[in-house]
Amino acid sequence: MPTTVFINIKQLVNVRSRTRLLHGKEMAELPCTDNAYLIVEDGLITETGSMDAFRYQVSDFNDHINAAGCLVLPCWCDSHTHLVFPASREDEFVDKIRGAGYAEIAAKGGGILNSARKLAAMSEDALFIAAWKRLGEIAATGTGAVEIKSGYGLSVETELKMLRVIKRLKEKSSLSIKATFLGAHAYPLGYKDNHPAYIRLLVEEMLPVIAREKLADYIDVFCETGFFSPEETEQVCRAGRQAGLQPRLHVNQLNSIGGIETGIKTGAVSLDHLETLTAAEIELLSGAKALPTGETWQGVCTLLPTAAFFLRMPFQPARALLEAGCAVALASDYNPGSSPSGNMNFVVSLACIQMKMLPAEAINAATINGAYALELGDVLGSITAGKKANLILTKPVPSLAYLPYSFGSCLVDKVMISGSWL
Repeated sequence: MPTTVFINIKQLVNVRSRTRLLHGKEMAELPCTDNAYLIVEDGLITETGSMDAFRYQVSDFNDHINAAGCLVLPCWCDSHTHLVFPASREDEFVDKIRGAGYAEIAAKGGGILNSARKLAAMSEDALFIAAWKRLGEIAATGTGAVEIKSGYGLSVETELKMLRVIKRLKEKSSLSIKATFLGAHAYPLGYKDNHPAYIRLLVEEMLPVIAREKLADYIDVFCETGFFSPEETEQVCRAGRQAGLQPRLHVNQLNSIGGIETGIKTGAVSLDHLETLTAAEIELLSGAKALPTGETWQGVCTLLPTAAFFLRMPFQPARALLEAGCAVALASDYNPGSSPSGNMNFVVSLACIQMKMLPAEAINAATINGAYALELGDVLGSITAGKKANLILTKPVPSLAYLPYSFGSCLVDKVMISGSWL
């Protein structure tokens, strides 16, 4: 059986015998083993420990890595991306520098609708090739699991095109990939004044094909002023559940309009963005407060600091969420309009620098809690015997805190996915 051993690891990070979703103060606890070894067999982590207890000869293994001075971490689990898109939007980037806001650009046919026009003109093969390149780029920076949304199609044909591309990525890539149907990303111009007709299109024409071809794992809605109301969001989510898709939602990015309550009512796995939160909403997110119906929520709060950074918005209140006992994950929101980067190393740095998360909290949020946000916590996100060997080997570094501190340096040396080097 193919085996690999890492020896003399300066620090083995996020070592856990058992795992679960972490909440609040638990996120500051990041168990590590100094001067460690790690054994990989047939793509799985089989054993870890201190070098003082190492009882093997390196010649016993097919491959051995002397990781002296280096850290080994579980790969990043990026639970919110729009990685399949037709083209960049740097022209809108310039408009934003000149003062145009998100809503203003969208009202002029930019933003999501801009990508939708370009995607409609692009072949499925060309879309796949572009996405495959991006997938390789994020894997090289340490991402081993990723969620990818549709949402730039906004028609039956083009939404299905995106989801079929994601399915092809799943089949070809060694990364763990989850697909999300985000047909409710924006209203196409033809349905701007007829929302019920577009929702019928989503429910009656798109969802049956998605369910039949098993094209998605989740359903998402952009619940926001000028996009989908809480009532419309709930309608789409209920239909998605009937088609076998669990909700994960865009809420409270720009405004607080009731999206969190809707997410709780529909049993969302994850509520994402959360830049704009009230104290009462934070209580709901922590599960400390129930809706009038008695429903409480124990899902994941997924924060996207690079989107706030790129849009020059206030950062998500990570400290308030943690102090309330919430489960927090970090993700890149990789997309062409508001976060044109899938580099999770920068996401972790921003979380520390701008949201005052401790390095341990940020790493937990980007690994184990990100895995649970993808419902992959049993197989990814920590250094645990029996889990997939999705590993980051860093360059020599002085300490763990140096990773987010040195935000401009590329400190990932090698990446292993399911026991194989990229």
